[in-house]
Amino acid sequence: MGVWELLLAGLVLLLGLCGVLVPGVPGSWLVWAAVLWWALQDPRPATWYLCVGATVALFLSQVVRWALPPRRLRESGATPRMAVYAGTGAVLGFVLVPVIGAIPGFMGGIYLSERLRLGRSGEARAALRTAMRSGGSSVLAELFTCLLITGAWLVVVVRG
Repeated sequence: MGVWELLLAGLVLLLGLCGVLVPGVPGSWLVWAAVLWWALQDPRPATWYLCVGATVALFLSQVVRWALPPRRLRESGATPRMAVYAGTGAVLGFVLVPVIGAIPGFMGGIYLSERLRLGRSGEARAALRTAMRSGGSSVLAELFTCLLITGAWLVVVVRG
């Protein structure tokens, strides 16, 4: 597989990660499609193991999302700015504290967004709780799964 194809697959994975945070965009489907296309272009055992693992992980993520409360983020006051802060926090947390850092990073991003908007710590904590109860937990579950798949993809690509 050439460099341009790897860059294209990485770009689709990145779009999928961003799509998880945007309502109406099938972010997890984009991540899965990128991994599937990559596995079809580079038929090695490691690529197929990752493709099967991604399929199982995304299926389990959807089951978890269905078990969690439905997304009502707009009604809770969530803004696109909050999504950007939460997504950036999750990615930074995932990189700085490998894997598990995405969870406090996501919540820290929401808290920072609300702290800047509201100005007070207590109100920002209350807004964080409201956002997580209104569907933030399902967004976090889907984003965390997509981050895991993207990280595994990077490991397989780098190891060759």
